[in-house]
Amino acid sequence: MRTSSSRAPNHSVVKGKKKKSIACQRCHTHKIKCSGEQPCTKCRNAGRATECTYVNRDRQIKVHESYLDQLAAENERLREQLSLSPATLSQSSHYHEGEAFPIAHGHVSDGDAVVQNPMIGERGWFQPYDPSAPPIHIGEAACTAFATRLRQVLTQSRASHMPRTQYTPEATLYKIRDSTLEWPGLPQARLLIQIVVNQVSRVYHLFLRKSTIQELEDVYRKGSFDDPILKTKFFALFAMGEVYSARSNSKLECGVPGASYYVNAMTLIPILPERPSMTVIESLLILSLYSYFLNRRHSAFLLVGNAMRLGLTLGLNHDIPECNCPDPVERQHRIRLWWAIYVFDRMYGSKTGWPIQIADDDIHVEMPSKIACDPREDQFSDTEFLLASIQLARITGQVTEKVYSRKKQPDSFLQREQKLLISLKEWSQNLPSHLRLNRNSHAPGNVVSLHLQFNQCIMLATRPILLFTLIQSRKDPEEDSNQSTKQKEQTLKTLGDACLHAARHTHSLIVEEWANGSLPIYGYFYAHYLFSGALIMVISSQINSDNHSDFALFETAYEILRMMRDHGNLAATEFYDNLESVRECLDEAQGFTTRHASSSSHLPRHGNSDSLSLLPGPAHGPSETSLGVNPALPDAPEPGSLTDEMIFLDQSMEDFLAQPDVDFGPLDPSGVPVNVADAVYSWPNFSLWTA
Repeated sequence: MRTSSSRAPNHSVVKGKKKKSIACQRCHTHKIKCSGEQPCTKCRNAGRATECTYVNRDRQIKVHESYLDQLAAENERLREQLSLSPATLSQSSHYHEGEAFPIAHGHVSDGDAVVQNPMIGERGWFQPYDPSAPPIHIGEAACTAFATRLRQVLTQSRASHMPRTQYTPEATLYKIRDSTLEWPGLPQARLLIQIVVNQVSRVYHLFLRKSTIQELEDVYRKGSFDDPILKTKFFALFAMGEVYSARSNSKLECGVPGASYYVNAMTLIPILPERPSMTVIESLLILSLYSYFLNRRHSAFLLVGNAMRLGLTLGLNHDIPECNCPDPVERQHRIRLWWAIYVFDRMYGSKTGWPIQIADDDIHVEMPSKIACDPREDQFSDTEFLLASIQLARITGQVTEKVYSRKKQPDSFLQREQKLLISLKEWSQNLPSHLRLNRNSHAPGNVVSLHLQFNQCIMLATRPILLFTLIQSRKDPEEDSNQSTKQKEQTLKTLGDACLHAARHTHSLIVEEWANGSLPIYGYFYAHYLFSGALIMVISSQINSDNHSDFALFETAYEILRMMRDHGNLAATEFYDNLESVRECLDEAQGFTTRHASSSSHLPRHGNSDSLSLLPGPAHGPSETSLGVNPALPDAPEPGSLTDEMIFLDQSMEDFLAQPDVDFGPLDPSGVPVNVADAVYSWPNFSLWTA
């Protein structure tokens, strides 16, 4: 009989007897299962071991240090991979999905080829701006994230994302908190509520108009100023009224009007109610909207999330039977308040890049409608406007999910683009006449706001294509007569033109609002739309150096944001700083000065607005002058010269939307440094790579 020592190591049983498995010294000491390899899996993962000794009675096996040297060399090679230029990296990197770093050269598996957005990597993007605090996630749909991607392409480097510091911090809010803050006089309170009705209630349904005014009168008549529910709601409304009237308060450390009312309202809701009322949800929505004036968009996201969950406890996402709620005004208020939550959820998600908080399939409530007992709409705003706003919010949520999400999609990237643009075209065609822009008259503020959101939705959907086109334009042209290639290039050009048209239209609308004095000086959303369009103008001027007018529009947007910043607009300050970084990248980019020196010599640079005409400024702001469009600028779009329909009237766009199959295969992101940035931002020891 052969001894046990002569048995094959992989045999566990011989003649009914169990053989003791071979275990290395480390696994044997810790009494854990050993894989039996040389070295074993545990020792390879440990990385700190200098040798791996196997024990089988009196038998020992030692692993040479050459293997560990090989591991160290491999780690060093991966470190050097990050220091390579994007062009070199795209040629030399051969790491596939599941390995240490994301794909850098576009070689994806067959299952992923049709689902990946070529402009984003496979990893989440984080900005660890403070070693003592958790890193902040950067949503790809955020315009500031897109600005960073643009700077990375312009400089062909892993330019870091700019941390957001231009917001009102908690320390400042604590300082201005005043528990003795009194209610304003009744005449002033009426004026503040009327401002909110005119400026906000026409866009979002956040409260019943007539009932809220009657509640205000009752509070002052009865002297019930200590009711915490009503105090929260009205202080939130007072904050909104003050910020829209743009009255500065020198006694406040926070430069944003209404902040004192906001802080005191926030202190009244630290404990959310177990049985919420409609008034509590109204207050949360108003406070979330005001948070944007403080550039506290994280707070806004949390507040609308609380409002949504409290709404779910009340069943606002379901139709309530008439027997349970016989009052038609109350039933309609429930419906419209839910859809306000929905619009905020989709809109906020598109600004931050975070996922939607409730799926459309979980909503079972009917759309807003007119009711016979409110013929003059004393309680509600325009029903058709709300319907259009809800439908646009739904498409916006789909853009965030289908273009910027990292989850697997059943359609190719271009197929998703086609479906989204078809939805946007149908939305534009179905708009009622009073919600369309009229070239011969100035549109109401809510209509302008609606079309700005529409343009932003188009830019969100198509700007990855425009950035991809910029990357391709910086490569050496290749001769290719293949019909499929030409069709693909035409499709990309069509989508890029749609993005550029939307940006120009946004610019035209905002400049007109600014010149007419209709732009809220502390407003977040106008500054955001202006910033988003300005980034598109930069890309256009870089793709085609003859696009002098687009670069001029970028300069105009830059100047408007500078003046809004000087008046205390925190969001404009953040966006201005991002544009300033983009300008620095343009100056540093190779060949920029040569290409644009002659064409941009007449343009204002770094705050010099001598060549720009001055028109009457915003009535809401403390300035007496503001920026207008210089009629001398070549090909600058005049107010009213662009419309939404123009985006879809182009023959190439009609051909693209009518194509039964637009899948040309995955877009090749060669030379895109964003995947390198993904690896850098996801790396545990961030300071090592930014030192």
